[in-house]
Amino acid sequence: MPVLTHEYLDDTWSEFSQKITALAAQLGLLDKPLDCDHVALRVNDIQVAKALSEHFCRQGSLISHNQINGRPIEIIELQQPLMLGKWSIACIELPYPGSKHYPQQGWEHIELVFPGDFTNCQALEVALVDTFPHLKPVLAEQTDIQVKRSSPQGQHERLANPTLAFKSNGICIKIHPHDIKAIIASEQSAD
Repeated sequence: MPVLTHEYLDDTWSEFSQKITALAAQLGLLDKPLDCDHVALRVNDIQVAKALSEHFCRQGSLISHNQINGRPIEIIELQQPLMLGKWSIACIELPYPGSKHYPQQGWEHIELVFPGDFTNCQALEVALVDTFPHLKPVLAEQTDIQVKRSSPQGQHERLANPTLAFKSNGICIKIHPHDIKAIIASEQSAD
């Protein structure tokens, strides 16, 4: 496996973009009015995470460093957003390694915002199917796409942000109701 560096991430962005675009098309989401608030990495080595953090912070600014599900996760807002198809992605989620070892490091998923005041995955799912009925068989797990429901929460987070993850061939698209910057603002107002 190649060493995970910012050069490697630059080199693999195009392939990641193509795979995400293909999954978004398979989900019927390419032409939908959904914003992409961030892209996430997977890293297994703390020194690599620190080096990537330093690199991305030179390209923008650290807007959050928080404990989520027992491990540090940084959100870095880039001065120059990354482009992935129609989506302009301003933030990178950089989780530091936890107990889980990822078989593949690098770009892992994007997160799309489906706005609403959903407090749990069931409410999010019902609204998503009402708006995008073609997702019903996917959410009923009648397709090859894996679905995971979760409600990740930061230490000081005040906004519920239930998440539906759609995974296929090592690539993932997550949908949640609140933009990452709104989540961070809710954390900071709790301090």
